[in-house]
Amino acid sequence: MDAAALQAFLEASVRLGAPLALAALGETISERAGVINIGLEGSIIGGALGGALGALLTGSPGAGVLAGAAAGTAIAGVFALFAITLNADQIIVGTAVTLGGLGITGVVYQSVFGATGTALTLPTLPVLPLPGLSALPAIGPALFSQAWTTYLAYLLAPALWYYLFRTRWGLELRAVGEEPDAADAAGIRVRRTRVLAVLGAGFLAGIAGAHLALAHAGTFAEGMSAGRGFIAIAVVVLGRWNPLLVLLASLFFGAASALQFELQAVFANVPYQLLLAFPYLLTLAALAGWIGRSRAPAALARPWPRRSVE
Repeated sequence: MDAAALQAFLEASVRLGAPLALAALGETISERAGVINIGLEGSIIGGALGGALGALLTGSPGAGVLAGAAAGTAIAGVFALFAITLNADQIIVGTAVTLGGLGITGVVYQSVFGATGTALTLPTLPVLPLPGLSALPAIGPALFSQAWTTYLAYLLAPALWYYLFRTRWGLELRAVGEEPDAADAAGIRVRRTRVLAVLGAGFLAGIAGAHLALAHAGTFAEGMSAGRGFIAIAVVVLGRWNPLLVLLASLFFGAASALQFELQAVFANVPYQLLLAFPYLLTLAALAGWIGRSRAPAALARPWPRRSVE
């Protein structure tokens, strides 16, 4: 691979990994609080449509990102209402929220742009090269010549690591995810902590969806989240619920996705559907090698307070 091809591959890896990183970092906080949000996919697609509509109405991609974040948070709020406040099963509620998010965004899109849709051209987030860093050979343009939402992911990873492992509030959140009964006895408001964690995850998933529409694709299409919410949940496991490792795992999956495009060019006679599965198979292989050495939060996906079996 020559220098130009390597640079293009690295740029594609970061471009594909950035929305995963944003969604997965939010999901890390949610899961550390004991809540697995299968509805993350719904927040991402909601954020993509919210970002597209916000950018079209205002002409500003920055306003579009805010609209996408609001849409992702609203969808996460629905999940929190049923899964935390009403203590319903997290997996079932998350599945319903994902299906509902995909359906509602499709209905809104068709109602605004017609039953057959239309080719949208959105105002996109500008590329902001970082002085000095973007001039580094190969990795400079890939890592440091991106939209500001990508830099947000870079900054969030160490900030969330510090929050989780070096602050009292992070300790309380982890206690809620490990032993909610003990946390409650210590005076920590378990439900409030979980609701805020889920809303924060929805906020970042909404930004991830807006990034897809406004920085990655420059348009909106039904179902454009393409399973990224589920992949983000796998990335959290691959990153061992550690924000720094989650960022690296997101870039790993981005690289795997970029590599499958290269493979399509090399193996032109191989059905492209098989090559599309390559990044998912590679992620499964990585998970198989790591899962035995990682431990999920003890109370993950368990309702609180626990339901009576009587």
